[in-house]
Amino acid sequence: MSNKALVKDYMTKDVITVTPDTLNSDIIELMKDSGHDGFPVKENGAVTGMVTAFDFVLKPWSNYVKDIMSSDVVVADQDMSINDAARVMFRMGISRLPVIDKKNHLVGIITNTDIVRSHIERSTPMKVNYFKKTLEQLYNIKTEIKRMKVPTERLRPTQNKVYADELQGRTYELKRGLAEPTIVVKTGERFVLVDGHHRTVAARKLGCKEIDSYVIDLKQDLKLGMEKTADLNGIFTMEDIEIIDDAQHPLIAITRSMRDKKRKKNGR
Repeated sequence: MSNKALVKDYMTKDVITVTPDTLNSDIIELMKDSGHDGFPVKENGAVTGMVTAFDFVLKPWSNYVKDIMSSDVVVADQDMSINDAARVMFRMGISRLPVIDKKNHLVGIITNTDIVRSHIERSTPMKVNYFKKTLEQLYNIKTEIKRMKVPTERLRPTQNKVYADELQGRTYELKRGLAEPTIVVKTGERFVLVDGHHRTVAARKLGCKEIDSYVIDLKQDLKLGMEKTADLNGIFTMEDIEIIDDAQHPLIAITRSMRDKKRKKNGR
């Protein structure tokens, strides 16, 4: 679980590109269909410009991309660190960087969303190591960590409820590839879900049969304390988890209260 992350690890490789001769009317339709607000302009495999929604807002209307695109484009090397890419984007005030290889060919694009995703994913290993050390000290054993896909139907939940508002947020993240891996303990042939109940419920609702996970393998069959608590609460399968829709998840509640404070301060 290395903390060294490179642009190529998080960039989007399937990039929608346009050419200088693409009609601007087609770009607007492309923005509507794709949900993206900017595209690299490519000629002969090389990036020659960028066209974004700002070009349409700030520049006089013209029929072709070549007349409004920005040709002063900052690009990133695919072997650049994700932290350096983030610094460049922050300093330049831009939200995306086309990524090139050593032959200057476009190989991907890295956006501020990808930067956020990398931050989320890299914070998870700290939690995994915490659980690993806790289990080893608690049971006086040595464990092994694996990154793998776990069938959602084999997961043993340890939490009896999830919040509908947080579930909505996790669904949004999963659809965009932003969700971090769950944390699972393998004891005997059981996969005990330690962290990631909202993600797992959301994944099942999306029809996902597997979920990306960090698995702490105990290499023996031990009955965990969290399993015993789940037994007492009658939680054995994912179907036993209740979805709470008349209360807010603590994270959402905090953001709501901050907005309310701002409204009160502004007299609204």
